[in-house]
Amino acid sequence: MFQESINQYLKANNYNSLHLKSVLFDMDGVLFDSMPYHADAWHKTMAHHGLNLSREEAYLHEGRTGASTINIVCKRERGYEASEDEIKTIYAEKSEEFNKNPEVQRMPGALEVLTKIKQDGLFSMVVTGSGQHSLINRLNTNFPGIFTPELMVTAFDVKYGKPNPEPYLMALKKGNLKANEAIVVENAPLGVEAGHAAGIFTVAVNTGPLDDKVLLAAGADLLFPSMQAFCDSWEDLFKELKG
Repeated sequence: MFQESINQYLKANNYNSLHLKSVLFDMDGVLFDSMPYHADAWHKTMAHHGLNLSREEAYLHEGRTGASTINIVCKRERGYEASEDEIKTIYAEKSEEFNKNPEVQRMPGALEVLTKIKQDGLFSMVVTGSGQHSLINRLNTNFPGIFTPELMVTAFDVKYGKPNPEPYLMALKKGNLKANEAIVVENAPLGVEAGHAAGIFTVAVNTGPLDDKVLLAAGADLLFPSMQAFCDSWEDLFKELKG
């Protein structure tokens, strides 16, 4: 069922086979159903500062660092990059706006597939552009016994955010992995692009409003309509991934 996509990946990257040891997960929009809140917070905060960023466009920027998103919009709207003070102010307001929302819920299917992955003898890692200090507590509460701080990549670990491959290359380094020993699970075009650029088999889950074509064009090797669909297909996919 998935073998053609796997073979295409192997051929494109000059690998004879995959030796799967780990699954690298983005966080917002993959593990947590948080992107609608992020998109709304970005839209409202930018508007408050006289900048235009639609909720749908926010999905296209997902995975960038906050500073990078602010700079892109500021340069487009005003012709110059934001100052350090402007970035701090806008990002703090965006975080405050985001935190007004109810507690973010797990994405349906996320806990179940993480449990399956652990039972199959693999380890999971989080690779996120988030810089939330409460991140590990939030993950431990929602996904107990799955993630460890040593096997996470956050905004504090990298100089360049997605779509630069650095976050996923850092994950390979932290996990002592080769590119053909992991797969990436992403919902955002920039995240898919980063995983693809790092040479890792990249699965897209379309949990937002974007057209499937956007994720495929970014380099997704496989596409699922939801995390639940990915979870439901895990047994068959894992069987083919491990050869």
